[in-house]
Amino acid sequence: MMITTVADTSSPGYDSYLNFDNPVVLNLNPFFLLEDDPTPARNNQVTRAASLVVSALAFVRAVRKEELPPDTVRGQPLDMYQFSRLFGTARIPTENGCQIGQDPDAKHVVVLCYGQFYWFDVLDDNSDLIMTEKDIAVNLKVIINDAAEVPIQEAAKGALGVLSTENRKIWSGLRDVLQREEGSNNSDCLNIVDSALFVLCLDYTEPRTGAEICMNMLCGTSKVEKGVQVGTCTNRWYDKLQIIVCKNGSAGINFEHTGVDGHTVLRFASDVYTDTILRFARTINGQAPSLWASTSPDPAKRDPASFGDVQTTPHKLEWDMIPELSTALRFAETRLADLIQQNEFETLEFMAYGKNFMTSMGFSPDAFVQMAYQAAYYGLYGRIECAYEPAMTKIYYHGRTEAIRPVTDEAVEFVRTFWGDNPAVKKIDALRKACEKHVVITRECAKAQGHDRHLYALYCIWQRSIDELEYDIASSNATDVDSIGRSSPPPSDGGPSPKSRSMISDNESIGSPPPAQTIHHSLPALFADAGWDKLNTTILSTSNCGNPSLRHFGFGPTCGDGFGIGYIIKEGSISVCASSKHRQTKRYIESLEAYFLEIRKLLRQVNKRGTTTDKNASRAREAEDKRPKGSHVKSRGRNILAEGTAAGKGLITPQTESMAESDDEGLGGCRQSRLSSQLRHNTHPHKTRTRSPASTYLSSRYTVPLTPPSSSSSESDPEDPTLVVDEEMRWWHGPPTPSSSQLNVEMVSRSGLVKSLKREAAIASSPPVRPRVHRHTKAAAVARRNGSHLRML
Repeated sequence: MMITTVADTSSPGYDSYLNFDNPVVLNLNPFFLLEDDPTPARNNQVTRAASLVVSALAFVRAVRKEELPPDTVRGQPLDMYQFSRLFGTARIPTENGCQIGQDPDAKHVVVLCYGQFYWFDVLDDNSDLIMTEKDIAVNLKVIINDAAEVPIQEAAKGALGVLSTENRKIWSGLRDVLQREEGSNNSDCLNIVDSALFVLCLDYTEPRTGAEICMNMLCGTSKVEKGVQVGTCTNRWYDKLQIIVCKNGSAGINFEHTGVDGHTVLRFASDVYTDTILRFARTINGQAPSLWASTSPDPAKRDPASFGDVQTTPHKLEWDMIPELSTALRFAETRLADLIQQNEFETLEFMAYGKNFMTSMGFSPDAFVQMAYQAAYYGLYGRIECAYEPAMTKIYYHGRTEAIRPVTDEAVEFVRTFWGDNPAVKKIDALRKACEKHVVITRECAKAQGHDRHLYALYCIWQRSIDELEYDIASSNATDVDSIGRSSPPPSDGGPSPKSRSMISDNESIGSPPPAQTIHHSLPALFADAGWDKLNTTILSTSNCGNPSLRHFGFGPTCGDGFGIGYIIKEGSISVCASSKHRQTKRYIESLEAYFLEIRKLLRQVNKRGTTTDKNASRAREAEDKRPKGSHVKSRGRNILAEGTAAGKGLITPQTESMAESDDEGLGGCRQSRLSSQLRHNTHPHKTRTRSPASTYLSSRYTVPLTPPSSSSSESDPEDPTLVVDEEMRWWHGPPTPSSSQLNVEMVSRSGLVKSLKREAAIASSPPVRPRVHRHTKAAAVARRNGSHLRML
């Protein structure tokens, strides 16, 4: 278990992370919230955690053996270098900035429970699994039982993970305390944590709402009992990749952002989620396929002697809590609780429409949603603010991201037009122009032709030249004697490296020359300009990253008066997680939802219903519609179509969906038919999402190869720029989620009843009038007399 410093992290892309002095929690680390396991019986903490660990280890094996199929965009393979920095890696703070440390041969995982640390080996020297899922589940049960024996108030006093939330320089000094004596207990314990493959956090809480779950995955909860912090915020280690599993089985990933981008961790989360389903499928059908090119030998059938020198029994790390550490832990926890209380989180799971509707209207989904963020903000504050969205540049060697700036002249014109007294046609035309411009700049940024990274590289070059000059002056003064005969102290052995100080804090003094020799350097005019500060103060920091394996994705705000907005555009829905330092986040989310409804109303007014090609219709049905009608026996009979569907039972398109609902009435509200409203009110208050059964998920998963093909093969819009927008994996597609307002009417045989039902559907889609209730009641009575019924899904 030896962790070494990674040497290839001196580029500006790494500098921007490694020289960040503030705590990484809520400032740098993002999170992913996984969808629940499709099998409800497996959504308990131990079973879910063991399943995720086994799938994660299979992914580790594929990475180490270089068997992981490469990610692609339109057939173009992407750089896979970041995957080598995902496991056995830790962010190590030092006096001169952070470093990335890694143990490339790590074989163990660390488990955190009630703030207490445990570890056990899971791989052999060949990176093959040495434990089955049942073995790991047994270990996790033992750990949970052992951790519960210590009162939570007592355990919190030794929850050393809180120290990883400190300011980086403070945390660096505390690590020196832990490692003061090489080979000591604390030093060995710290090395075990740093070198682990990843950290598994077992939380004792059961968050219910989307906002509560997202908060738990991003920063943990803060709960003080009898003056002691007992929230899940003490059950973390933020310098590493973390898999978090709550007591109710909700699971997510919190990751250290320095070495990897969201797109890389998204691939990990997607494959892990898929593998958990496929492994369960293989317990039913042994012929079910696998994601991996090769798999580990079954540990249950191996000779234990072949495992090598491993420790599969859980070991508890017991830190020596000297007074210095206890005091630091108390202050770190207080500061962390402050930080958590300063932020708030809200989520939106918009189920009315998603990517299918946007593309059917001729818009890039990502551009469409980006305009929504600006319009919603302008509607609240009447201002256009600096916005940011990352674009992936992994088509290049060691590529990371470029910054898309969604605020363009066209976007500003659209926002003002939208909120002005203008006809619907003019508003939609302005929206279309703004989206087209966003597509253009997105493609430029994906080709590394943006301006942000270029300007930042120039700034780093200037900063390094200043660092080198100051370092040379300090070195030359080391042997000089000043006017009163004292020698200036020589720089320390770990003196400032020019490559590690591109963004040093103002109070940095290590390695600086004596005050009399200080040289004041003025900023170049470009970076002294107010526009540079404006560009680096992002109010709307957004990122599009996700697929059907995720329920939410998010991160903290990047400035004090900004919003952090993570979003996922799915086939029939949009998931948004927003955070801010109490800037009426809930109100902003509600304004965003109101905009989505209003813009749909405008699109329906401009685009007459039924004039757009139905992109959900099958190829066979398209051919059937175009085929000349003949006298063949197969043409006999009358076509039976469900109400509110397009050419097929249960098939609802963005155009025909409007037949089941009336037009939206006013910004933020829409009239619903009584049947639709009743359907929504009958849903469970906490179950706001439509969940797909495992069979549906698997059938949709197998519509594409198990290895990620070219994204264009599954894109309805081959020119959609969101293929390269930060970190969205377009080769993953899940089943479309039907709107909750859609009604599936069971067909009946009596023509009179069919006519009655059709009449009721037409009435339901009209503005609500009092007689409609009596007609509906009459129709229900007719249905009962005829021995048939309405079935609502």
